[in-house]
Amino acid sequence: MKFDRAEKEILRALQSQGRMSNVDLAERVGLSESPCFRRVKALEEGGVIRGYSAQLDRRALGLQVTAFVLLNLEKQDDRKRKAFLAQVEAEDHIVECHAMSGSHDYLLKVVARNMDHFSELSMERILKFDGVTNIESNFSLVAVKENVGLPVN
Repeated sequence: MKFDRAEKEILRALQSQGRMSNVDLAERVGLSESPCFRRVKALEEGGVIRGYSAQLDRRALGLQVTAFVLLNLEKQDDRKRKAFLAQVEAEDHIVECHAMSGSHDYLLKVVARNMDHFSELSMERILKFDGVTNIESNFSLVAVKENVGLPVN
């Protein structure tokens, strides 16, 4: 999609502060309120803006461990894959799931209270998901960069 200058500014502004009022947003991007509101609505209806949410601090929530879990499925049949994805979706501590190219089928980002909790999540839940044959866990020591915003060009 091609965005004009105002749309790019709207997207950048809302990524950094999603609760910004339309009045403040219009002032920030140099539009009057009504055209700004219409552009935001068009971006929402066009699926560019999917929603608004609060950014939570995982440590403040008691989630001290972040792990990246690589896993493989037995075979790529539709029934097992759909069941696996439903189990991933149902597990709140799996905060991201990516289908991968290469030697692993999926990459999960998992948050846990501590190592004991992660051990329970991996051994009692993830390893028992439909079709999972093995998992490999890597732990984040420090988050060097965690952007929630996307580049708007």
